[in-house]
Amino acid sequence: MTIAVYSRGIDQLKLEDVKTFFSEVKNYDLQLIVFEPFFEEIKEAIGLDATTAVFRETADLSKDVECIISLGGDGTLLDTVALVSDKPIAIMGINFGRLGFLASIGRDNLKLAIKALASRTYVTEQRTLVHLDADIPLFGDKPFGLNEFAIHKRDTASMIKVHTFINGEFLNVYWADGLVVATPTGSTGYSLSCGGPIVFPDSGNFVITPVAPHHLNMRSLVISDNSIISFEIESRSDDIICALDSRKEIVTKNVSLAVRKERFTIALIRLSENNFLHTLQTKLIWGLDRRNTPA
Repeated sequence: MTIAVYSRGIDQLKLEDVKTFFSEVKNYDLQLIVFEPFFEEIKEAIGLDATTAVFRETADLSKDVECIISLGGDGTLLDTVALVSDKPIAIMGINFGRLGFLASIGRDNLKLAIKALASRTYVTEQRTLVHLDADIPLFGDKPFGLNEFAIHKRDTASMIKVHTFINGEFLNVYWADGLVVATPTGSTGYSLSCGGPIVFPDSGNFVITPVAPHHLNMRSLVISDNSIISFEIESRSDDIICALDSRKEIVTKNVSLAVRKERFTIALIRLSENNFLHTLQTKLIWGLDRRNTPA
């Protein structure tokens, strides 16, 4: 089995865990290909073989690569999604960051995670993506995101008005700092912090959530992900911000934008016991109220 390893970089305090990770991979005789900037950063500290195969971009990931491991937090995993693109490569997120909703496998489960890969006892979940269409080139050859698409005002600008349409029919004008269209996976991200609901990963929805709306009656809306959502923007500023996950571009307010479900999905790997309910309970600390603990 050939696995790729991607990371933005690792804190020096976590190098021992990284060393453990690569040691376990070697124990199971898994074939490695490592993101080149990461390899150059850690090769001496970890003692990696100088002949280790490396990659830099999507085209370098051959059909032999079955899995890519993201070492970092959720932001690192979102980078990995863009890197994998439409290739049939499953993604395992090992959390070296903070919350870890997407990279849900903790560092304390490193050995278990590598064993599961080697024995193929892991579980994969298909996650839908959001795709952006625009009348100008945006986000290169990766106009998709796992979590959300967002429209946002510039830092010093006043609020914007986002005229929103579903399948060509008028929905609403959102007077707000911005608007988020989240996938089910992204419902626990930016959308949640703006007051949006949590929806299950396989629910087949988009969640439309305003950012700091001017009117209190503007609430999140859950719609079918078979819908096409389009936008027209009014702003006192000439420019606005468009974002797909952690990637951002500044565009003129006259740009035409629409989002829909991407034609391909991404496979996320989890250990058999780490389902979505378990993630909610551990990351949001549900059910751990001291008042529920027997005396």
